[in-house]
Amino acid sequence: MNLTEETDESLYSRFLTAGDEEDLRILLLRHREALTFFLYSYVRNAEDAEELMLDSFAEVAAGRTMFAGRSSFKTWLFAIARNKARMFLRKHRPVTVPLDELPEQAAGPKADPLGELIADERKQSLYRAMRELNPEERELLHLVYLDEMSYEEAARVLGKSRKQIYRLAERGREKMKKRMADPEGAR
Repeated sequence: MNLTEETDESLYSRFLTAGDEEDLRILLLRHREALTFFLYSYVRNAEDAEELMLDSFAEVAAGRTMFAGRSSFKTWLFAIARNKARMFLRKHRPVTVPLDELPEQAAGPKADPLGELIADERKQSLYRAMRELNPEERELLHLVYLDEMSYEEAARVLGKSRKQIYRLAERGREKMKKRMADPEGAR
């Protein structure tokens, strides 16, 4: 089996038992971008988000918080990162950053400039609509739709019941639909 085809859980287990740094590097490459973007949604500063992402991986690498296998590795990692972001925000005032200063998600060459422009406009429209949500709704929809977590995984990250998650998602989606349908009418 190719290393890139292995599960996160098996890579992490092997890293802990054999100390193979390559396993940790693969996990970092797999989750770095999504985790940084997730953290950015909290701290609104690219440098702080990157720092918190690295701190989260440092905690995972040090084994200070043990992975019990009650969730996926990704869910566990995002829960660690969320806790780090919350601690960071308790110590620092949140800084607001204009939407156009969000970090680029794609670093490669752009093959279709028109397609990229349309995709960028849709993304910006989506982010503007997400800013209208309350923090819990925004966080949940980010986890489910951008980080592709299941409701169960998102419930574990957010520390909520499935019933709470479903209600939160329904409210958030309704607000998003209204905002996306009438971008001029909202704030």
